Amino acid sequence: MLRIHYSDYETLRAHGEETYPNECCGVLLGKSVAGEGNHVQQIIRAGNTRTDSAHNRYHIAPQELVKIQRQARGLGLDIVGFYHSHPDHPAQWSKTDFAEAHWLGCSYIITSVEKGKAVVTNSFLLSGTGEEDKNFKDEAIQIDIATDAAGTGVHNQKGQA
Repeated sequence: MLRIHYSDYETLRAHGEETYPNECCGVLLGKSVAGEGNHVQQIIRAGNTRTDSAHNRYHIAPQELVKIQRQARGLGLDIVGFYHSHPDHPAQWSKTDFAEAHWLGCSYIITSVEKGKAVVTNSFLLSGTGEEDKNFKDEAIQIDIATDAAGTGVHNQKGQA
């Protein structure tokens, strides 16, 4: 399961709306908790460096990714996933998304943005032991909603926003 704060969830969805009709992309920082999944504590927007087909592909420059990884380490966090949008396309991974996914154990969030509006957000966990047996597994999203001093609210979401 992927656990994320409501504000971060809404921010990554808004990022997809802002970059429409091109894909947005970014990195999820947090911790992987045994038996519980990836807990996102911060999201970092990244620039989509694709110039040939930014409307249906994304790429994060290696230098930017290294900078984000250093930033994460400085905060005591890890890269636990990535996010991107699919303008006018379902929130499902494509063959290209799969081929370019290499971070085993990471969550890959995809938001479908239809006519400029974020509609569906799904997450997929990249599993396996290496490139030869990697696979995407559907991953439930738990959205944490902060409430008052009486406690915290939690909203479980799977596939719909």
